[in-house]
Amino acid sequence: MPELTLSDAVGSNSTARTPLDAGTKPSGQLRNLLEFEKPVAKIEEQIQLLQAQQQAKGIDYSKELRQLRTNYTSLLRKIYDNLSAWETVQVARHAQRPLFKDYVELICREFRELHGDRRFGDDPAIKCGLARLGGHRVMLIGHHKGKDTKEKVQCYFGLAHPEGYRKALRCMKLAEKFGLPVIT
Repeated sequence: MPELTLSDAVGSNSTARTPLDAGTKPSGQLRNLLEFEKPVAKIEEQIQLLQAQQQAKGIDYSKELRQLRTNYTSLLRKIYDNLSAWETVQVARHAQRPLFKDYVELICREFRELHGDRRFGDDPAIKCGLARLGGHRVMLIGHHKGKDTKEKVQCYFGLAHPEGYRKALRCMKLAEKFGLPVIT
């Protein structure tokens, strides 16, 4: 089997991942690429191929990997600093964009969700709860759109109802009563 070069690695980007899902999926899994993300995905695929070659053959590609990561970072900044208005909307609406629940699981401990507005009912589009963030007790309030179709329908595609806003207000007053910071 011939050795892999950087020019060979540029080929197809069928297994490329981009910053929107970096670290959230196993390597080599398909994702939705936006048109402006394709150059970054090619470099990311090159990095993955070189890392695989390095592990498989035991050849040191650290210099090439360092250069690719530098190129990746600079291209990523260049692309995301110059997004058009529509491209910004595409990123905001991306199907694999992290949701409130994802952030809570990554950065908080002991999250306890609070339900209901104490008048009508609970709105699943607004999530509120108590959590520990870096050793501090906080009140978290966020929007939830849902990941799959069933969950999206259940929480009205993120469209909040009056009971959701009342729930958020109730949680803010509760945070004020106990001197907790509110993070939205």
